[in-house]
Amino acid sequence: MRESESPVRAMDDVDAVTQAVLTASRLLVAVSARSLAEVEERVTLPQFRMLVVLATRGATKLVTLAEQLQVAPSTAMRMVDRLIAAGLADRHANPHSRRETLLQLTAEGRRTVESVTARRRTEIAAIVERLTPVQRLALVEALNAFNKAGAEPLAPAAEGTQAHPLGWTGDLPGVP
Repeated sequence: MRESESPVRAMDDVDAVTQAVLTASRLLVAVSARSLAEVEERVTLPQFRMLVVLATRGATKLVTLAEQLQVAPSTAMRMVDRLIAAGLADRHANPHSRRETLLQLTAEGRRTVESVTARRRTEIAAIVERLTPVQRLALVEALNAFNKAGAEPLAPAAEGTQAHPLGWTGDLPGVP
């Protein structure tokens, strides 16, 4: 937001919001790339995205997976083949329809998602800790709305925590 703009005008300015989200996405892509460093010889960022979709949605048909990733089914199939070759995913017949094949993570695929996600969570938490409680609350609200608008499911909470541990909001001035 430019200093001459009022906060109200900036809230209505799609370009200002888009610029802020693009900047944040650069930061998040950098965090993502660093979190993949340990597995980058086995998994690319797009392949990791596929692993995350399989981890969050469970056994999935190829066509559905391609739709979720917004790629052509042939592209999804090549990615799946590479993940199967790496031992991170497998395919099996759908027990409800023998003509369909379902894709799912292997135990190694699940461990890979958990490991990369843990590294990513640690780095993001270090950034979030630099924000004030009010900024954190505003960020949670804004990102939840953004994720909902983009139809992205909520990421799993860290082990031993709630998905929305905002009990501390009651201590903020002006927040019930």
